[in-house]
Amino acid sequence: MPVRNQGNDPSADIPAAGEAAKGRCPSVGMFGGLSGKLLWLTVFFIMLAEILIFFPSVASMRMRWLQDRLNTAAAAAIVIDGLQPIELPRALQKETLEATGTKAIVLRKEGTSRLLATTDMPASVDESYDLTDVPPLTAIRDALDTLIFGGSRIIRVYGPVGETKVGVEVVMKDRPLRTAMFAYSRNVLLLSVLISLFTATLIFFAINRLLIGPIRRLTGSMQQFSSDPENPAHIYIGDGGRDELAVAGRNLTSMQMELQKTLKQQKNLAALGLAVSKINHDMRNILASAQLMSDRLVDVDDPMVKSFAPKLLRTIDRAVGYTTEVLSYGKASESAPRRRHVQLLELTQDVKDMLAIDPQSGIEFIEQFAADLEVDADAEQLFRVIHNLSRNALQALTAPGEGGPGAVRRITVSAQRVGSVVSITVDDTGPGMPLKARQNLFAAFRGSARSGGTGLGLTIARELVLAHGGTIALVEKSTVGTQFRIEIPDRPVSLDDYRNRTHSEK
Repeated sequence: MPVRNQGNDPSADIPAAGEAAKGRCPSVGMFGGLSGKLLWLTVFFIMLAEILIFFPSVASMRMRWLQDRLNTAAAAAIVIDGLQPIELPRALQKETLEATGTKAIVLRKEGTSRLLATTDMPASVDESYDLTDVPPLTAIRDALDTLIFGGSRIIRVYGPVGETKVGVEVVMKDRPLRTAMFAYSRNVLLLSVLISLFTATLIFFAINRLLIGPIRRLTGSMQQFSSDPENPAHIYIGDGGRDELAVAGRNLTSMQMELQKTLKQQKNLAALGLAVSKINHDMRNILASAQLMSDRLVDVDDPMVKSFAPKLLRTIDRAVGYTTEVLSYGKASESAPRRRHVQLLELTQDVKDMLAIDPQSGIEFIEQFAADLEVDADAEQLFRVIHNLSRNALQALTAPGEGGPGAVRRITVSAQRVGSVVSITVDDTGPGMPLKARQNLFAAFRGSARSGGTGLGLTIARELVLAHGGTIALVEKSTVGTQFRIEIPDRPVSLDDYRNRTHSEK
């Protein structure tokens, strides 16, 4: 039932919204849908074509009718003319005129005109028509004039007799002509209606079978799928045709399958987010206690403790910060970068310490950039980016079966400044990324390069780099391994800041 709009809700007047939501299409009947509209449009267009054809057709019929009358009168005129000098009796003239449907017959021969038969000759003639050479538009105009205004007029018609130079002229009423034209028009109308209905019916069933039926199947599948998109039975199963509808059906099937996969992933993500929120609540309490206890390590006089205490404190502080913002991935985006000039060497040293590479593993961590290179970035977010990439490289190098005897196992972080952009490269000599990981690069839960991975590291890294207005990309290399390039531009300096800085320097 349609819902009447009681307020300003624009969706309140949408009829049968519940039916569409439940996967049911409101019934429109056989002639209320596309096929019915096509049927009536076909009838309309055929009738329109018949109307356009009707005008020259009725004009041609009128010309033939007049020509027949003229030929009949010409035959009688030749017979009468052969009886010269005998004058035809008045009674025989009347019968001849009645037989030809005329009031007077005139024979034009050798430049003279002879009245052969006449009866009740009218005082004047309303219209005259020469059938010698009539243009099509003139014939159509005269036919319409007869249909609309004729019926009580006296007309004069003249024309040649065959291919001779003899001409015949007749005077007659136009009522029989108009009556014949109306009968012809009625027959044309009936025939046009029958042809249009027959043609439209054939087209209706053909289109309904070839086009409307498949469209209804597509529509029904979409409605069923929308009512329960997680049900595999509601996926559209098309045929193997090659037409546009078959291609649309295959695309619909592919889209529905991809949507089901996405919905399944979203459902898993929702469950994961609930679990993470519960774990995060308890983890924050544990890290807070660890933070209080680690603060006491600063007062210990042991040199070994003093060397590791600052790094331990920074690590716990980062962990507390991560737990504070861990749910932001599901609610919105990462927090806006708090940018400042960061010493890249100090940051990569923290990354190296966090990786805790086993000296016995033979894996090298190399930094190739100027010691005073600075990056205009959020220190914590840039640390997470480089740490995620370096950790992935370390996991690839320590995977079972990798790094045989004599193999080079190295992680290289290189960087350079070009103008206002700093380019940072994280390169490793591991086995490289598999094809599936390349195809789903930066896609959470699909872009992992190892079994059991989530791919969140690259996803988070890309989000953080984009927040800085930079780019991150996988670089194709001729040697083995994986290489990522990060490009981070400096913040643009406003004119007021530049003027204030210049004034302060003076």
